[in-house]
Formats: sequence, structure tokens, C-alpha cells
Amino acid sequence: MSASKRTAWAVAAAVLLPLVSAGPAHAEPVPGKDKQPKPPAAMSSIGGPLLGRPGTQVKLGPGAPVLPKELSGRSWIVADAENGDVLAAHNAHWPLAPASTLKMLFADTLLEKFPKTRNHLVTTADLAGIGAGSSLVGIKEKQTYSVHELWLGVFLRSGNDAVHVLTNMNDGLLQTVKDMNEQAAELQALDTHVVSPDGYDAPGQVSSAYDLTLIARNGMKKPAFREYAATPRAVFPGEQKPGKKRETFEIQNTNRLLTGDFGVAPYQGIAGVKNGSTTHAGATFTGVAERGGRVLLVTVMNPSSKEQHAVYRETARLLDWGFAAAGKVTPVGELVPPRSVRTGTTAPGDGATAGPGEDAPGNTVQAAATERSGGVGIALAVAGGVFLLLAGAVFLVNRRWPLAAPAGLRRRREQDPDVNP
Repeated sequence: MSASKRTAWAVAAAVLLPLVSAGPAHAEPVPGKDKQPKPPAAMSSIGGPLLGRPGTQVKLGPGAPVLPKELSGRSWIVADAENGDVLAAHNAHWPLAPASTLKMLFADTLLEKFPKTRNHLVTTADLAGIGAGSSLVGIKEKQTYSVHELWLGVFLRSGNDAVHVLTNMNDGLLQTVKDMNEQAAELQALDTHVVSPDGYDAPGQVSSAYDLTLIARNGMKKPAFREYAATPRAVFPGEQKPGKKRETFEIQNTNRLLTGDFGVAPYQGIAGVKNGSTTHAGATFTGVAERGGRVLLVTVMNPSSKEQHAVYRETARLLDWGFAAAGKVTPVGELVPPRSVRTGTTAPGDGATAGPGEDAPGNTVQAAATERSGGVGIALAVAGGVFLLLAGAVFLVNRRWPLAAPAGLRRRREQDPDVNP
């Protein structure tokens, strides 16, 4: 690793490092028994005051199933992707290391900056500074890759090498970190601070289950994001040798609820989004799934269970619970809209004209926001979205995510003062 690259990464950490501090624990550990870290006693209340409280927040109504017992994540959340209702949460705003789930923010920030067909010749500098033990897709210097292929490497193999190449294409580390932090602020993902764009463990780099869910929801509004997140397998270019046809190899999505593997069955209705795992972060995962006309988002961070692939199994349990509980629970909060939606301004990429890497206007995702008591809700509309699912074979599932209903048709939340600020 060159001295200049080490300096750049050090400067990024020093300049952009947030003042991350944990408040006092909300409960004293039992001596000799409870060695698990405790969340801060006070956390952000964005989305509703209950979401700022430590512990599990849920309001069961008549006929609602109880939450699964086998849940060990330090933080998790179950939310309706369409109307933004948070059905249940556990330490939703606890700032934790996000691992590669942070790549969702990387993609949401940069995906529309470069045309998919643009080609890039990889240099030694592009691949400098990749952390030891990083997940890689297998990009080689002095080889040419299209932007489309680089994004396949990011989404399917969680390739830090692909992230570094795209980062350099975006004028380097400092610029990309700045762009990602600005995008997090635009989404009101204020628990999130980026130091390393690939999600590699770095001092001060944090996000939360609430923020990762916001980020995934915004990303899934974009056709290219949905396409990559739902792709189970793809052919990736290998080395180009003189006078010979370029080699290729197959890559498989590391999202086990999408592809199934290692004892984890594909989840029926899954449509993405992203998994991650590092020594400091443990296992993290955000998933989106559709069942019975309803779309749910679930994020689980750092389960302590010794169960194999606990992050996927706990996500599946929470999805099952969410689909069974929908309409039978009182929301404990909401997913807030981006700031530009709240203020009525237009964020980049929201116009009617397709930009680089976007689909044509007829296939774009439209966002609608309706002011309601206690905050602003945003729902997703997919004009022609196709999710790829793998459950023994590849299923094509067409899902239309409706626009938000007029405020007069929505459930009046001010009836429950505990839900709204």
C-alpha cells in the first residue's frame, strides 16, 4: 500500500470522524452472566420517540402474533416498505458497525453517476488500500471492466475491489466519503457516518438498523438498484490474454435468503437487499420481501446466537412475523422521507428525464409523500419492476408498489400520542 494511499485513508478518518459517544447503559449487566454490550440509554428519536428507547418496541393488537423468541440481534427493525410504518423494533437507532450493508449507501449514492456501458481500465492505484481479508470479486489491474460489471461485483460478491475502482472513478476516497455522508444526511439517516466506502471496519464508522432500512428503501426506488440486488447469479469477466477470448466465471449473490446455500433456504418473496460481516460488526443484513400484496423491510445487526447463519434465520423469522402481524399491530414509528421530499425540493435523479445509468422515464420509480401527523410518510411505486427470486429455480415476480394514499384515507396517527412526536 503506497504512502499516499495510507495518507488519504488516514486523512479521511481524521477529518470525517464523528463524535461517536455511547450514553450510559439502560440496564446494569448481571455480574458473570451478561457480557453483551448495552445500547445507549438515549438514542435518536427520528421516526418517533419509541424508536429512541432501548429494548424492544411493539404494540400488539387483537389477534397479533407475539414476536419470535429466537432473536438475538443487538438491533433490528421490521417496517412496511410502502407506507413507512415501523411494525416493531429493537434498539433501532443504536449506532453500530454496519459491515458491507454500508454498500447499499455506496450504491444509492453513486449508481446513477456513470452509464452502465462505460468501460474502465483498472490501474494499480484503483486497487490500492483494500483491507486485509476483504471480500473480492476478482478484479485485475490492466483489465477493462464495464460499469455494469463493476456493480455486479459490488452487489453479488460484495467486492471491495469493485468498490475501490468505482471510488477512484468518483474522484477518490475523500470525495466518495463526502458524497456518501451527504446522501445519508439527505435521507435523514443521521446515525450513519462513513469512513470507508466499502464498509470495512474503521474507527467511527457506524450506522443503525433504522438508517440501513431507510437507505435500502430509497435504493429500491431505483430500477438499477433493484435489478442488481435481486440478481442471484451472473457471468463475470476474467483475464484477457493476448490473442485469446476473454475468460469468464460465474459469481453468485452472497445474500443467502436470495440464493439459498449452506443450510439456509431461499425466502419466498425475497427481492434483495444486502448482507455484510466483519470481525467488529459481526453479521448484518437488510432484506426486502413481498407476500400477499405487502412489502416488508427487515434489518438485523450483529446477532449473538450461536445458530449457524443466525442473521438470515432471524431475518426470516421477523419477516414471517411481520407478514402475520400486519394490520394487527399499532406502528411504533415510521420511516421518514428524504429531506428534499419533506421540503418539496427535487433531489438528484428524481426528474422525469433519465440520467446516466437510469431507466427510461416510463420505467422509473416515482415517489409520493403525504404529510401526516407526526412526520412525513413516503411510499414506493414500481412501474415495471421485476424481482428475480431463486427457490430451486428462478421465479419472475412482478410487483407494483402503490403510491401513498391521500392523507384523508390514511389511518389517523394522532390518536396515539406515543407513536408521534
